[in-house]
Amino acid sequence: MKKKKKRLYIKIFLGLALLAVMVGGVIAYRYYKGFFNPNVTSEEEYLYIYSHWDFEDVMTNIGELHLVDDTTSFRWAANKMDFPNRVKAGKYKLEPGMNNRTLINKLGGGFQDPVKLRFENIRLKENLAALLANQLEPDSIAFINLLNDDSLASRYGFEGENFFSMFIPNTYEFYWNTTPEGFIERMHQEYEKFWNDQRKQKATDLQLNYQEVSVLASIVKGEALHVDEMPTIAGLYINRLRKSMLLQADPTVIFANNDFTIRRVLYRHLRTDSPYNTYLYRGLPPGPIMLPSIASIDAVLNHQQHNYLYMCAKDDFSGYHNFAVTQAEHGVNARKFQQALNERNIKR
Repeated sequence: MKKKKKRLYIKIFLGLALLAVMVGGVIAYRYYKGFFNPNVTSEEEYLYIYSHWDFEDVMTNIGELHLVDDTTSFRWAANKMDFPNRVKAGKYKLEPGMNNRTLINKLGGGFQDPVKLRFENIRLKENLAALLANQLEPDSIAFINLLNDDSLASRYGFEGENFFSMFIPNTYEFYWNTTPEGFIERMHQEYEKFWNDQRKQKATDLQLNYQEVSVLASIVKGEALHVDEMPTIAGLYINRLRKSMLLQADPTVIFANNDFTIRRVLYRHLRTDSPYNTYLYRGLPPGPIMLPSIASIDAVLNHQQHNYLYMCAKDDFSGYHNFAVTQAEHGVNARKFQQALNERNIKR
């Protein structure tokens, strides 16, 4: 009797042990599947989490874009790791085959991937705002409102018309959820770094402030198709400024007419009444006609010293210019170019 009882206890024990192993195996498998099983798909390269989103918004987005194979296991792991209480906005790079634990650690820790933001050849504030909205979370209206904010410009030492010159074209790294205010502040820091002691001294030697250098550089940028010609063009305009001559720069006329399709500046364009029209108003315009490049700013600061006062595009349409000291020489160059325009039937 005692032996039977003993064998029964052993069977029960073994049965319970087997059940425990099975239950443990199920739990272990669930934990493995929930935390370590590859789950991220290759459907999208990035997961974007907006600033106003909560956990359910993230789950909806993940499901709609099929970012993971098993949303149930992701939700389970997210709850176990307290992710619903630590959702952080940002742009997060997804690696196909990434497991839930790695992804949730990345999202919950806010370890987002920076955006490489590059801007150049920007004509208007609206163009910059649109580019920023395409790369960062805020919309273009949020950016343009700050770019047009005269009080903000004043706070950084600018006037409304020349505030645009604070944004030095280059490649920068930003987090996707950077605020418009954060972007402006970063650009001010970059502007301060750009205007180092060497550049400051060169501007002083020219008797121009930094904003004036940028305005002149924007005209040089508008005129020059080739960087190697920028110092020559800059020297020409500096010569005209020093002689109190009208700059008579065609790019300022195009800007004043707000028509960037103009290929041939006509007399009617020259009569447009605008402080940006340097055929009518002496000196520099009140602000840049486009974002000057670093090359054009440095071309002004390191301008070529010569006696040229006139220039005209070459009639071979190479993008280079013929330069002249006298108006008579310029007249010859201008007639050649006008004839070339006529031959190509370029009327406007």
